Amino acid sequence: MDGRFYFGFGFDVHPLIQGRKLYIGGVLIPFEKGALGHSDGDALLHALIDASLSAAGYPDIGSLFPDQDPKYKDIPSTALLEETIKLLSKKQFRFYQVDLTMVLDEPKISPYYAKIKENLGILLKLPEERIGLKARRSEGVIFQKDKPAIASFALVVLEKTSK
Repeated sequence: MDGRFYFGFGFDVHPLIQGRKLYIGGVLIPFEKGALGHSDGDALLHALIDASLSAAGYPDIGSLFPDQDPKYKDIPSTALLEETIKLLSKKQFRFYQVDLTMVLDEPKISPYYAKIKENLGILLKLPEERIGLKARRSEGVIFQKDKPAIASFALVVLEKTSK
């Protein structure tokens, strides 16, 4: 790999069910349903992790943190991101910019944008102006009312700090 900037794209989706907590970007969102997953089901962080791994030339999130491994059961996705950042550092990468989009019909996420961006800034060591964060509703086209879910897309730009 040679160059200064490296790009990666990630995607994740989880059904929303009763009895689980909803984490988005490492922030607990008050809602009666949460993401079904082996870990805490934070689809936004999972997409971000996958994009980051891709940009740095690593295997995907499922290969590095397999859902068959009991040590990842209910693990906070922030812990998976911390492990990912350690891997990136080994190859002299750091985050330069991220652009994240969520798709979910409920709950409304805009009241939590500031908290999510603040948390992402801390986790990624990025100023908030380098964090794009958006949410869209599927309008019933992607997710049906009786099968709610959250999907997330991530574009990551990593900067190589040395050769």
